[in-house]
Amino acid sequence: MKIDELPALVPGSNEVVVDVRAAAVGFVDTLAVSGRYQNIPPVPFTPGMEFAGIIRAIGPGVTDCAVGDRVVAYVLNGAFSEQAVAKIGEFYPVPDEVPFDRAVLLCGAYLTAYFALVVRGQFERGETVLVGGAGGAVGLAAVQIAKALGAGTVIGTYRSAADRQAILEAGADVAIDVSDSDLREAVRVKVLAATNGHGADIVLDPIGGEFFSAALRAIAWSGRLVVIGFAAGDIPTVKVNYLLLKNIGVLGVELSQYRRQAPDRVKVVQAELFDLWHQGRFRLRVARHFTFEGIPAALEFVASGRTGGRALISIGQNPA
Repeated sequence: MKIDELPALVPGSNEVVVDVRAAAVGFVDTLAVSGRYQNIPPVPFTPGMEFAGIIRAIGPGVTDCAVGDRVVAYVLNGAFSEQAVAKIGEFYPVPDEVPFDRAVLLCGAYLTAYFALVVRGQFERGETVLVGGAGGAVGLAAVQIAKALGAGTVIGTYRSAADRQAILEAGADVAIDVSDSDLREAVRVKVLAATNGHGADIVLDPIGGEFFSAALRAIAWSGRLVVIGFAAGDIPTVKVNYLLLKNIGVLGVELSQYRRQAPDRVKVVQAELFDLWHQGRFRLRVARHFTFEGIPAALEFVASGRTGGRALISIGQNPA
């Protein structure tokens, strides 16, 4: 990676150009720069998927915003730059009371967690929620959203002391260590102990691999497991007769599909997330703050998998 000087961006049809003030680094960004993500643009390209800033130019077909508006965006690439492009359906208005460095943290990870828990998982107030990889960006968001919406018990999994602390500070009722050698049995035993034998009504799984099959055994009757990603690297399989016997539902969530198929719904959810933050329902945790020049180090930091919060990048002027 290197910093380069490029001509000013010009918006195309249904696009805006934004002066970026803040960007966030997610695990998926590390997959993109290492060539392991499903959507890799031709090289060289500017990485980064989440940014917030001020609209500087509007292309044909854009009618519901103006130059000078404050926005947050979730795109396929291009966020780690002083200027970035977003299409209709990829950017959302930011209220004046939400600073850019807060807005960018409330975008991709929180949207993914909300759609996983509420839309796909069909969460109901009072239910028990088990969050895999709860120290990661989506995991911490899921813990806080579940608590804000009235979950009965929220259980987060961790592998490091830093992640355990972050999970509990985020509001989890229970944090369980999943570094055991026999993960398949350990998850079931610990979840059942934390729920008086009931199990988890909803499991959010951004991990995949061995955790997936372990979490299935910890689900309550008629529970749901939502597949968010495969941070462990391995894509698991499932014997469907087990789903039948316990009335279990296994579902997937991919936020980009909602941005294309139901952009108005995503816009409504983003506004709700800002409102919940304004009410004091979320504690946004920044694990480390990086400068623009420190983006490669930020990617290495996130790739290590033990951040205990988000990696935040300041770009341009003060991200307020």
